[in-house]
Amino acid sequence: MNMNGPVKVSRSERLETCHEIAEKLHEVYGDKILAIGVYGSVSRGTDGPFSDIEMFCVLRESTEPVEFCYEWSAGSWKAEVDVRSSNVLLKNASSVEGRWPLTHGPYFTQLSLYDPEGFFQSLRNAAGSVKKEDFRQAINEVLVGEMYEFVGKLRNVNVNGPLTYLPYLAVQFAQYGAMLVGLHNQRLFSTGAMVLPEALEMPSRPKGFDNIARLVMSGDLAEPSKIVSTCEEFWKGLVDWAAEHDYVISSKRIPF
Repeated sequence: MNMNGPVKVSRSERLETCHEIAEKLHEVYGDKILAIGVYGSVSRGTDGPFSDIEMFCVLRESTEPVEFCYEWSAGSWKAEVDVRSSNVLLKNASSVEGRWPLTHGPYFTQLSLYDPEGFFQSLRNAAGSVKKEDFRQAINEVLVGEMYEFVGKLRNVNVNGPLTYLPYLAVQFAQYGAMLVGLHNQRLFSTGAMVLPEALEMPSRPKGFDNIARLVMSGDLAEPSKIVSTCEEFWKGLVDWAAEHDYVISSKRIPF
């Protein structure tokens, strides 16, 4: 068995493995299976020679919802199979959280291996049914739960150290800033590797986002003062952007 991690696998070989996994799922779950599909880069046809396999195994709705994952390495390749009750998957697809632009692509694009009742079309419909107010709520949560917290950590580190934490904070500022841009535009990123460059192509970006995104993409994260000033500039831009679009960063002193 290969113990040196992923090796080059052709797309046709990867698809053969997907069908092999599907056959095994049919053996294990039988008539409980409603649909089986592939998601991620394999479903989009953009998988590279070292890409892993990601699949849905959708079970018929039952009194006990099912939601777990098989994830394993076979030595030279890796696979992940999300086993979900249909109602659980539909609920997840129709929800919005802070990383929606990155996490919800699978609900829109599947390569069907078994779907006699057209479940995956229902899944795509559910994913597309999200209300604008749900996006607004998710943006408010990211602004307070992530960005406000990051700027507090940034200022603490700038005063007390350790300055070695600053590169990580810069990446977080850029990553969650991109999530905000994606949520605001209600657009998905194609893959994790393209989050920052794709966000830079979207409209209505907060002032300062471009600079922190480009700083992170450049890898030039050795100068503490440059990181602090760039992140602070972005935070100021976020405050102005939130006010412009009626997003909420601060509320009354105690909101309950």
